[in-house]
Amino acid sequence: MLDLTYETPKPKRIAGAKDDWELVIGMEVHAQVSSSAKLFSGASTLFGAEPNSNVAFVDAAMPGMLPVINEYCIEQAVRTGLGLKAQINLKSAFDRKNYFYPDQPAGYQISQLYEPIVGEGEVLVEMGDGTARLVRVERIHMEQDAGKSIHDMDPDSSFVDLNRAGVCLMEIVSRPDIRGPEEAAAYILKLRQILRYLGTCDGDMQNGNLRADVNVSICRPGAYERYRETGDFAHLGTRCEIKNMNSTRFIQQAIEVEARRQIAIVEAGGTVDQETRGFDPVKGETRTQRSKEEAHDYRYFPDPDLLPLEIEQDWVDQIKSTLPELPDAKKARFIGDFGLTDYDASVLTADLDSAGYFEAVAAGRDGKMAANWVINELFGRLKKDDRDIEESPVTPAQLGGIVDLIASDAISGKIAKDVFEICYTTGRDPAEIVETEGMKQVTDTGAIEAAVDEIIAANPDQVAKARENPKLAGWFVGQVMKATGGKANPKAVNQIVAAKLGA
Repeated sequence: MLDLTYETPKPKRIAGAKDDWELVIGMEVHAQVSSSAKLFSGASTLFGAEPNSNVAFVDAAMPGMLPVINEYCIEQAVRTGLGLKAQINLKSAFDRKNYFYPDQPAGYQISQLYEPIVGEGEVLVEMGDGTARLVRVERIHMEQDAGKSIHDMDPDSSFVDLNRAGVCLMEIVSRPDIRGPEEAAAYILKLRQILRYLGTCDGDMQNGNLRADVNVSICRPGAYERYRETGDFAHLGTRCEIKNMNSTRFIQQAIEVEARRQIAIVEAGGTVDQETRGFDPVKGETRTQRSKEEAHDYRYFPDPDLLPLEIEQDWVDQIKSTLPELPDAKKARFIGDFGLTDYDASVLTADLDSAGYFEAVAAGRDGKMAANWVINELFGRLKKDDRDIEESPVTPAQLGGIVDLIASDAISGKIAKDVFEICYTTGRDPAEIVETEGMKQVTDTGAIEAAVDEIIAANPDQVAKARENPKLAGWFVGQVMKATGGKANPKAVNQIVAAKLGA
């Protein structure tokens, strides 16, 4: 089991306000489905292609073109719902959401308002202090992405790239259970981790494959608890939605800025208008984009070109049987099987590649020692070189070989660092490095005793001091290690030095 204590979310009070206020945050996360084709066409979803090169006739809304559902996208949405412990709706339907932007060629977006494919689920968010929050997921629905308007290529004209138009998105809508900027960032990171484990979204926020609309409101202390008791959103205050956030750092900044803006309005006697706002990280402010639309403003109606989507429970069960071990379960197993700390297990399960690398190193070996070498030595060096784990020049077998050499007393921990460095830069086998470079640890107690005797004989004053204060014996250990080029077995050196000085 994970060593976590679940806590009811604690409010984030705002410093500098006249009165006490609490934050309430809900998030709508748009995750691009990992699929080579779009939701209703066979056009490619490849990122970085020439503008308007990945566009089918239906994506461009050419007359007479009809959408055809991509079954794989449906499977990915179901897979995501199962990974979030959510209800899978065997019947769902697509609706038209009508709005007019240049990058929306049809004048509407195909979405799911009334009957989403996934119902209520949950995300357990770890806060890094041994506590966790449970954020409820209200629904996951599928929809088309829009294209992209480009305004910086010409001073007099704007351009439209439809490569993203029709790409399948999963909109993951949370309940307003998040209570502060740090929790919001932790929620996004945990959600991204789960999606990556599932393989349903690559979570690349820089490319816009994972982005969030953040709903922020303020309320008096105790109001959130009344909302949880009654389900009445009126207790939570008027929310404002900050659109298209693709950075956890900016999400935190935007929440702080927007909360202070709302508090200033209310404490000055005004009222907060429900609206959509954008965040300017340079100026550190949110700005009005448009008044907040309600569902009726979009004139939703069932899409006449698509029948209701009906799936079989057997198919859902088949997908469920193929789910990988998810982050929480893997972390709990690492703690239980390898004796790792909560922190080390969190680091190693942050992504699948790191977890797989560690398991290969730890197989049949001391788990704590393996974790120490993966986290401190390998990850530290990769970070220094700005490399990912899949780019590691040291294979799991090679790092496992270093751990084996330490465990067998063939080398000391200090020598192992030198072996690691040679292995990292040359790719040579650790055992071969130790053998050819003469790095094997000296375990011959006779040779070590001779070195100790020589150091003691040469330093009678230090001997007298060490016999008065045993803590000074470490000086002799250091001198012996230096004299043997760091090859002497440290445990044997300590034992012999202690025996000699105690005689």
